[in-house]
Amino acid sequence: MAQPKQPRTPTARPGGGKSRDKGTRGGRPEPGPAGTTGRGGGQRANGQRTNGQQRGQASRTADRPPAAPARPEVRAVPLWLQLTTWVLALGGLGVSIYLTVAHFTSPRILVCSEKGFVNCAAVTTSPESMVFGVFPVAVLGLAFYVFMAAATSPWAWRVTWPPVRWARLGSVIAGMVFVLYLLYTELFTLNAICLFCTIVHVITFLLFGLIVFSFAAGYGAPETAASRR
Repeated sequence: MAQPKQPRTPTARPGGGKSRDKGTRGGRPEPGPAGTTGRGGGQRANGQRTNGQQRGQASRTADRPPAAPARPEVRAVPLWLQLTTWVLALGGLGVSIYLTVAHFTSPRILVCSEKGFVNCAAVTTSPESMVFGVFPVAVLGLAFYVFMAAATSPWAWRVTWPPVRWARLGSVIAGMVFVLYLLYTELFTLNAICLFCTIVHVITFLLFGLIVFSFAAGYGAPETAASRR
């Protein structure tokens, strides 16, 4: 007589635990090699996401416009230099207006001696008071100081455009050369000087020194690596 089959029991493992079925992990099926939740599939998925992010960042970087180049730093002009040159230029402009009015009206309005070495009338009415017999010296001085009053204003000193710096320097050099010519004419040709003309000459000389100093110091110009050290 055949004996009944005994039910199959799990084989006991050392430590009292039950054996697990092959292909399971704690009762849960292990994903196959092609699964997306396994170790290999997870690594491949992470690698694909990383590559996709890198390609996305590269495409955004390529579409982004190039950054503007950094502007060089400009050496600031001291406030005392701005105000001093502007006040001098305004003073020269005022005296030039006074001399121009006297030229077209009467030299008698000048509060100045008419005798001796200091003789404003002798200077302002001489043939040498006209350049080439056409342009009054007083009008040229007025035009010069109109420009200098604008070029030495605090707003003009803050302009970093190089032509402004060169125009200011070139104008004051030309003005100083003309002043030397006028001084030579007064001292050696007319043997007389004009008091108000001399005031204009002194102002021009001061402006010349200050503007040349500012240009040599590099005020208003881009700083170089050597000047920052």
